[in-house]
Amino acid sequence: MVQFNNVKMVYSSSETEALNGVSFRIDDGEFVFLVGPSGSGKTTIMKLITGEITATSGRIIVNDFDMRKIKRRKIPQMRRTLGVVFQDFRLIDNMNVYDNVAFAMRVVGASNRSIRKRVPYVLELVGLDGREKRLPNELSGGEQQRVAIARALVNNPRMIVADEPTGNLDPVRSLELMLLFEKINSMGTTILVVTHEKELVNAFAKRVISIDNGEVISDGMDGYFGNET
Repeated sequence: MVQFNNVKMVYSSSETEALNGVSFRIDDGEFVFLVGPSGSGKTTIMKLITGEITATSGRIIVNDFDMRKIKRRKIPQMRRTLGVVFQDFRLIDNMNVYDNVAFAMRVVGASNRSIRKRVPYVLELVGLDGREKRLPNELSGGEQQRVAIARALVNNPRMIVADEPTGNLDPVRSLELMLLFEKINSMGTTILVVTHEKELVNAFAKRVISIDNGEVISDGMDGYFGNET
């Protein structure tokens, strides 16, 4: 669960007000799009959820952690409840598909037995069985993003946060990726997708939180782009 209550964020280095009284709640098991133009505050919300920055005021709860009071030593524990997917994949070039995904488990101290059991299951789930020994540069963009999703999913997080995950993909691969997120969501994982892609949002009947100039301007099932003519 993610909850923002009257959150304000001012970057002290530039005195820029990125968020002005943002409030919303994402319950466990939801699938939500976060949309808005460049500079609207989407990236700031992402950074607040992952604990990269701390809000100027207001309250933020992420999977039972109070983000304005959390101790630095507790941040890694909080982050283990999240799986993060980036636009640029961020795979390790000299590791094959299996090892890229297994690495995420090794970082948190998982046993070799757990890794041998979990990694093949997750690779099959995202449609990459048979690709285990391939390096990232031997994969298509869509396949690389599936590796990134498998890596985000392998430690069984409560929530996956995807930051413009289809930004480097063509429309067909983008749709396939959203269907994969929908499949993962149907298994109980909360999904938050940050995107600016109109067609993608309109293709799915999901809740859409729209932000502009640091404020939530709409929140519901109608879609950010649903009223356009």
